[in-house]
Amino acid sequence: MRPKILLLDDDKDLLVLYKDILSQLPSRPEIMTCSKGARAITILEEEPFNMLISDLSMPRMDGLQVLSIVRRRFPQIRTVVLTSMLDEQFRSRAYSLGVDLFWHKPSNSEETQQFLDCIESLLGRDDDNEGFRGVQSKSLLDIVQLECLCQNSTVLKITHGPYTGRVWVGNGEVLDAETPSAIGEEAFRQIFSWKSGNFETLGGEPDRPRRIFTPYQSLLLQSAQAEDESKSLESKAQSVDLPNHLSPIIRNEGVEFVLSIKPGDASRFEARGLENPEPAARWCSETLERFRALGDRLQAGPLMEIVGVSEEGPVTLTPHGGMDFLLGWDKETQSNEVSECTRKALSLWIS
Repeated sequence: MRPKILLLDDDKDLLVLYKDILSQLPSRPEIMTCSKGARAITILEEEPFNMLISDLSMPRMDGLQVLSIVRRRFPQIRTVVLTSMLDEQFRSRAYSLGVDLFWHKPSNSEETQQFLDCIESLLGRDDDNEGFRGVQSKSLLDIVQLECLCQNSTVLKITHGPYTGRVWVGNGEVLDAETPSAIGEEAFRQIFSWKSGNFETLGGEPDRPRRIFTPYQSLLLQSAQAEDESKSLESKAQSVDLPNHLSPIIRNEGVEFVLSIKPGDASRFEARGLENPEPAARWCSETLERFRALGDRLQAGPLMEIVGVSEEGPVTLTPHGGMDFLLGWDKETQSNEVSECTRKALSLWIS
């Protein structure tokens, strides 16, 4: 079935122009045009569309107002801003509303082709449960690629559970990256392995010193290869002398993920519900060791349980049956219920 695009702009001449440009897409979408925001909402209510492409500056109901309504009422629709406004504030506001792409109206054939490539890529994406909030169903590769194709200068802040990283983009190239434990390309590879989390665009930093000199296309390719190698190593690590009885735990109501670790050896773990368990295993092991050392200094007795709260929901770290466990809970689980829920869940584990 051909995808359907609704094109919104108060300039009717531009509507004709961009309808003709979009007709060049390989997917040959059906394109409908509209010059008023209120009318666009009505059209979207009457029939299904795959994408809305909207200008920002329009009378009465502007583009940001339209996008805000569309994101709430039609969350399945891809949304694209196509504007002549270069105000960074508008760009940040648009991304905070969850738009998939913010694009300055192209001025030459190269920019037009880049725009068409991005639109075709968005139309070809299948919805799934992965992705970064603020940009639906995107991997980090999608996000960085779009920023670079747009020749943007910005800082991408990405939060994944307890981890936060930043990627600096300047004039369409990746300049630098940082995590609490790494800088430059190593930090970028760490962030690249994250499949989901919170995504936020910050203002550009033109004076940021450059620590990544690899072109972004090569950087993304190298990072993808490193991730594949990491997954292979994780698969081997998970197969070494570890019990394989976590499935009953993950089926327990409220459990989002579970990870078991051999105490003192973060490389020996098993996980369910975590796509990239290696960083979580390291964090869990280090945290439990620190608290055990603190308990020894305070002569407080053996460690029983640590309960915390992340942006994703409550988490529990606890020893059980000769193993250390990390359990993640959905946001509906109350903090005062976590300990009892943990005991019930771990009762299903058999060493």
